[in-house]
Amino acid sequence: MLVFITKRLLWMIPSLFAISFLAFVLIQLPPGDYVTTYIATLASSNEIVDQNTAAQLRERFGLDQPMIVQYLKWIWGILSRGDFGISFEWQQPVSGLIWERMALTLVLALATLIATWAIALPIGVYSAVKKYSIGDYLFTAFTFLGLAIPSFLLALVLMYVAAVEFGQDVGGLFSSEYETAYWSIAKMLDLLKHIWLPVIILAVSSTASLIRVMRANMLDELPKPYVTTARAKGLSEFRLLVKYPLRIALNPFISTIAWLLPNLISGSVVVAIVLNLPTAGPLLLQSLMAQDMYLAGAFVLLICALTLIGSLISDILLALVDPRIRLE
Repeated sequence: MLVFITKRLLWMIPSLFAISFLAFVLIQLPPGDYVTTYIATLASSNEIVDQNTAAQLRERFGLDQPMIVQYLKWIWGILSRGDFGISFEWQQPVSGLIWERMALTLVLALATLIATWAIALPIGVYSAVKKYSIGDYLFTAFTFLGLAIPSFLLALVLMYVAAVEFGQDVGGLFSSEYETAYWSIAKMLDLLKHIWLPVIILAVSSTASLIRVMRANMLDELPKPYVTTARAKGLSEFRLLVKYPLRIALNPFISTIAWLLPNLISGSVVVAIVLNLPTAGPLLLQSLMAQDMYLAGAFVLLICALTLIGSLISDILLALVDPRIRLE
């Protein structure tokens, strides 16, 4: 396993270089560049930018250089100084913009993961053990609804209910007086007052999906001979379920770690926009629309790195939990 981990870590290096270059190229594929987008924005306000000014802007941002030179300067800055460049649109260091939003994104993602696991695990096991019971049918109907309802539509409905029926302040993760305040116990309590709504919205579809997966996996494991043998030896039903079939059926839950980390940035962009959440997703979308290549490139590079790291963690945990998975 140690050799496997070492090989995976070594393969990450060329993979990240290749993906970062490909992402850098793809970001610049649309016609024009950031200056073109900026000029179009000014033109919509009846402001005209002459060619000399546009050329000066391109020289200032380094957009007058060949793409390969731009990429090499960008990647060298990351490797040598940890500098992801300056955002064209925000005129701030990209590192500050990214990490400013990553903390809240991490809190929201972990809260959603905990809620998803806490609901999906017991319901999935119950539906498998009590197959075709009334409870199983009710939970099946819930999962179908959860999978069918778009997250943004659910967000709009819950925002209306929370605001009109309960007088809840919806939109964002903080009240206006805490948005720019330093972290304190009061700000953390205010975060808890607001975070429940996005957590419910984001957890519904993933919970519904994992319930179906857990039910199917448990139904596959329960009829197997090792379960019958353990039951014949006198194990209690609860201990039997936890020690044997549940351990094997947990694989899909552990596999979610592989997409959880990149989902910190790219996931649920539409919901974040609807709820006005200060997370990484809307900033990524905005940088792509504005062709802010350093900010967008940093996000894409971070997504790729988190995907590789998440896959490695998931593989290691699967090998630890499931004795059938071994590196031959």
